[in-house]
Amino acid sequence: MDIRELLSGVKNGSVNIDEALKSLKDLPYEDIGYANIDHHRKIRTGYPEVIYCEGKNDDQIIGIIERMTQKNSNILGTRCRKETYNKVKQIYPNAEYEDISKILKIQNHDIENNGKGKIVVITGGTSDIPVADEAYYTAKFLGNTVERIYDVGVAGIHRLLSKKHIIESARVIIAVAGMEGALPSVVGGLVDVPIIAVPTSVGYGANFGGLSSLLTMLNSCASGISVVNIDNGFGAGYLASMINKLK
Repeated sequence: MDIRELLSGVKNGSVNIDEALKSLKDLPYEDIGYANIDHHRKIRTGYPEVIYCEGKNDDQIIGIIERMTQKNSNILGTRCRKETYNKVKQIYPNAEYEDISKILKIQNHDIENNGKGKIVVITGGTSDIPVADEAYYTAKFLGNTVERIYDVGVAGIHRLLSKKHIIESARVIIAVAGMEGALPSVVGGLVDVPIIAVPTSVGYGANFGGLSSLLTMLNSCASGISVVNIDNGFGAGYLASMINKLK
């Protein structure tokens, strides 16, 4: 059934709204040669497609943005180069860029804040902020109230404990840490909400590019912790948003 037939069916009553929505979930993507743009992902999953900019050239990124903008989609691009943003800004004046996290944003319509509570993003150190900010801006872009607590790692545990009132106000916590990656385990012993642990590649030689942090988090003795991949702030922000919107 094509769109016109579907809409005609809804109009004359032969197709109810739930059936129409189910049909829309299966509609094809748009093939533009170098990318298959899934315009109906928001219908299926609740969130629009996100552009992973790393590995794409500027023309490809701008081409994807053009097609998504034609559908009035909000645009979120991760790992975007500043030079790419500068080109995008010339075409789309409402484009915004977060330098630390390398997040590109274009808001074409209002973002509804429909999270059930607050997401709190915590980092072990200042060097973890680029990954944490990726999680922060992702979660905000997906319609959540998000708060940040940075540089409260286990080397000075009193810093974390002084923010306990904020931590306890969260419905979901994202804990971002490099080095030995102990932060999520400590937080896990303080709260009764889900914790998403994000290992970062911050650390010296035996950190093995974040592998030591990853293994620590996977082997945590604290309950209620899930772990995403090394430096995957986007994945943490996305998952936190999904959890925060559960009834």
